[in-house]
Amino acid sequence: MRNWNCVLLMVFSVIAKHAVGQLEYEKAPIHYASAESHDPVAKLIKRIQQGQVTLAYSAEHGWLPSLLETLDVPVESQTLVFSKTSLQLHKISPRTPRALYFNDDVYVGWCQRGDVIEIAATDPQLGAVFYTLSQHADEPEITRDRGQCLTCHATHRTQGVPGYLVRSIYPDNNGRPRTGTRTYVTDHTTSFENRFGGWYVTGKHGAIQHMGNAIAQDSTRPEWLDRDVGANRSDLHELCDTSRYLRPDSDIVALMVLEHQSQMHNLIARASLETRIARFQDEGINEVLGRPKDTISPSTGRRMDAAAEELVKYMLFANEAELQSPIRSASPFVESFQDSTHSAVKLDSQGRSLRQFDLTKRMFKYPCSYLIYSPAFDGLPILVKQRVQTRLREILYADEAVEGFEHLTASDRRAIVEILADTKPGFLIEQQHEK
Repeated sequence: MRNWNCVLLMVFSVIAKHAVGQLEYEKAPIHYASAESHDPVAKLIKRIQQGQVTLAYSAEHGWLPSLLETLDVPVESQTLVFSKTSLQLHKISPRTPRALYFNDDVYVGWCQRGDVIEIAATDPQLGAVFYTLSQHADEPEITRDRGQCLTCHATHRTQGVPGYLVRSIYPDNNGRPRTGTRTYVTDHTTSFENRFGGWYVTGKHGAIQHMGNAIAQDSTRPEWLDRDVGANRSDLHELCDTSRYLRPDSDIVALMVLEHQSQMHNLIARASLETRIARFQDEGINEVLGRPKDTISPSTGRRMDAAAEELVKYMLFANEAELQSPIRSASPFVESFQDSTHSAVKLDSQGRSLRQFDLTKRMFKYPCSYLIYSPAFDGLPILVKQRVQTRLREILYADEAVEGFEHLTASDRRAIVEILADTKPGFLIEQQHEK
């Protein structure tokens, strides 16, 4: 009896050690701050150090144009945010918004007269990794952040992991959030009436109302915005001088894609870190109890199931906010994003792609996230990836719509299956030999 009590004490000790903060990414097995990252920016740093690539400096924009070209981040992805909600908030205002550029794995922020360029990149093992590139150095110096960015970028707003967020606020004349007002972390499920506060927005959206292009002028009614003034703008010349930027627009479709993929990245990272931490805890307990190392506890199974379900819901656009009017882009972003000559665009035998837009009732024609092709998704631990695959098969092969996924018609489900069969061969095939 005494020996069994000792074992129990050891088990509880192991549980307590790892249960203080379920996603303690600074400790084993993640070691976020000290682990080597293999994201695109980390790879660029090595290439620069080895003399394989260099960046060109621009008198007007510093390292920005060359950095975007080297990282294959399209200029057409530009969006402009004037809220003071980032590292260089003192450089940002409604007259001098911050420009954001992105591709499927990298996000780049640039301010007029900024001291640094802010960069974030997705690592399959760590989630979002943050960097700065000095605008004043004679040679490009990219420095990895060691914790400052995580104050905002590793909270409940980012699924509790190092991640990304797009915020919507009620901005005052200086771009500060109005005191006493709400803020929203936005994605494709967010009602449009709560999106884009503190952002400039170009493009046509009919009767849809949003918070973009507007200032909360009345301190006695801090959450009142003149949404009509900010609606359906083709250009921003009345609001700010866009000649200082690489493009004159802040496209509504680019903003919608940015919202979607920021939280998609977070949910992938959540599933990955959740699984790895839970399995690490299991291994410690298994060692104490003398069980086989690969024994999976019921609690770990539940955690992986929950993470997989949330990821599947999001990647299949469950609860997506329906478009009440068609969206019309005012920039080349849509064409750039769908460009079939780009390596990121995977076409099936019928010329279909998960990157094709709908923009009449929903964002994409085939509602399955294109980030299913990303290194982060491919790098998911096999145990949680199998759960994602199993759930996708249950939903996509069903004769009738599965509860919670009624938005997927039979033709939607069939098209997604056919596209994945051609562009991600074997993914939906059950592979029971994997462990």
